[in-house]
Amino acid sequence: MQRQPDQRQELGAFLRSRRERLTPDEVGLPSTGRRRTPGLRREELALLAGISATWYTYLEQGRDIRASDQVLDALASVLRLDGYERGHLFRLAGHAPADDADEPEPLAAEAAAVPLLLQPHPAYIIGGTYDVLSHNQAVGELFPHLTEATADRPANFARWVFLEPAARDVLVDWEPDARGLLARLRTLAGRHPGDPRYTRLIDELKAGSPEVRAWWPRYDVQARQGGRKRLRHPRRGTVEYVYTAFHLAGAPDQTLVIYSDDRETAG
Repeated sequence: MQRQPDQRQELGAFLRSRRERLTPDEVGLPSTGRRRTPGLRREELALLAGISATWYTYLEQGRDIRASDQVLDALASVLRLDGYERGHLFRLAGHAPADDADEPEPLAAEAAAVPLLLQPHPAYIIGGTYDVLSHNQAVGELFPHLTEATADRPANFARWVFLEPAARDVLVDWEPDARGLLARLRTLAGRHPGDPRYTRLIDELKAGSPEVRAWWPRYDVQARQGGRKRLRHPRRGTVEYVYTAFHLAGAPDQTLVIYSDDRETAG
């Protein structure tokens, strides 16, 4: 996958920021006295990673060169990147991180417990690709079949909206709700170029939904946000819900969504 100029510049800025936070002592290099800039020099990082200093300089300057998985691994190791930072480095470089592309999206245990605490209000946490990472009992009642999952196929809200027949009955205003979800998915996919999780999900939605095939080329984008939604409850009939979305600290692609009956918030 070819990287765009803005992405190359972002890659260079990311590498520079991580290089500048390391000191020679931390990587076993002798101190050479006062330095004009913080952190390691480019030549020192290149030496430790086993690559050409000139080539690394071009990479940090955002020039149109391509780094191999082996070079990215070496840089991640020298820069002491954690798992999230390493994945970010690979994606900026136009690669999918080989060791986490197919792994389930991690969710902190304390965050996973939050939807359970919000019962009887429907509440769930979704990841960047709309996998349902945690939910309470009210979600299972309001969104039939949404929470059904297997070991290799997690519950997914986007898949439910477009491929589950029950969704068109539950979502009273299915078309505008579905268009908005697809625009938000487009926005998230744009933040993760080359990530195979998004490619697989979008290909599956296109294969199974004529609406996705028609709407995806429009390139609509939208941020995750709260709002109002009319849903058909199995016992209460059509209910207008107010829903609120909160991004989780430390995991900005993960979102806690809470639904409350509009009549409960009116007073």
